[in-house]
Amino acid sequence: MSQTNSAAKYLQCPKCQSQFELNTIMNLCPCGGPLLVEYDCDKAAKLLKPSMLTERNPDMWRFQEMLPVQDSLNCINLGEGGTPLIPALNIGRELGLDGLYLKDETVNPTGSFKARGLGMAVSRAKELGIDKVIIPTAGNAGSALAAYSAKAGIKCKIIMPMDVPAPFLVDAVYHGAEIEQVEGSIKDCGLRAAQLVKEENWFSIATLKEPYRIEGKKTMGYELVEHFLFDLPEVVIYPTGGGTGLIGMWKAFDEMEKMGWIGSRRPKMIAVQSEGCAPIPKAFAEGKNSADEWQNPQTLAAGLRVPGAVGDFLILHAVRESNGMAIAVSDESIMTETINLAQREGIFSSPEGGACLAGLKRLLSENFIKRTDRVVIFVTGSGYKYLDILAKHMPQV
Repeated sequence: MSQTNSAAKYLQCPKCQSQFELNTIMNLCPCGGPLLVEYDCDKAAKLLKPSMLTERNPDMWRFQEMLPVQDSLNCINLGEGGTPLIPALNIGRELGLDGLYLKDETVNPTGSFKARGLGMAVSRAKELGIDKVIIPTAGNAGSALAAYSAKAGIKCKIIMPMDVPAPFLVDAVYHGAEIEQVEGSIKDCGLRAAQLVKEENWFSIATLKEPYRIEGKKTMGYELVEHFLFDLPEVVIYPTGGGTGLIGMWKAFDEMEKMGWIGSRRPKMIAVQSEGCAPIPKAFAEGKNSADEWQNPQTLAAGLRVPGAVGDFLILHAVRESNGMAIAVSDESIMTETINLAQREGIFSSPEGGACLAGLKRLLSENFIKRTDRVVIFVTGSGYKYLDILAKHMPQV
């Protein structure tokens, strides 16, 4: 066994506070809440010093003491993480922002930030002896699960909507995944996946319905702290579907404070959704702690078409605790700003990145964000996976 020196202790439910042994194979808590990995941060602080990070390979596994995999031989590594933070000088100049940055997740394996979460989930599945996994997905998560399952030698089944952008389907097929397409949204895919879990004993890796995807996504928070020399920016703008990345970064900030890496100050966390599927902004505006399911979700940003998130209460908690905001933007503005990211900053983003830029412009106009703030926009996926959709909205040549 090649020890990772992981400081992971147990699984805990943030709803009912129940604890479970770390190596128990579980999806949700019996109460229905998601399960999170808790760590011995004092132990981790002794084992992992910030100065050690630059001596390690520049991928997400350099934070191994604060990740759940026990044996490094189970780390299914395709080079995920270690993505660049790029100053958005042109757009920043136009907006009067000296500190506007793009966290470019498009350079991950399989073209999106999903590589982090699914890489971690598949690694733990392998470690726990799970040999068949299933996921409902609107696109990028399926691509990532297919790739990491192929590398791990684990059987993989992907449930996709009929109208999923074609590159996601081709990608998953090439990686050898079993594919089933259903009519409707990701909610309908989730219902079909749940049925197959019961009937055929697949292990579900749906968003926040197992404990480990969030552990890969949280490494984005660790990297932000590195980028800003163990400080944090004033604002983080994040495209929010299931919200695992936002919840994960919030978890990471808490862990790093416990390890003594940062203080108690947090960025304002901005959750951006589309007007055609905006359960989180609606719940935020109404002062609710959980979100009602969105009826008839419609948006061209496939990653934002999530009518109900398992972690809705955790998203809303992070947004409120950070004095942040949850907002919805139009599909028209999403496409305008996706084009802007390409033409002004050279980043060919999925529509979700455009949604964040649209959200930034609105919050600047409302004076919610100051011109002196350091602002990070998460460009979570590549436009190359959305070619059929982006072609329909292409600027006139």
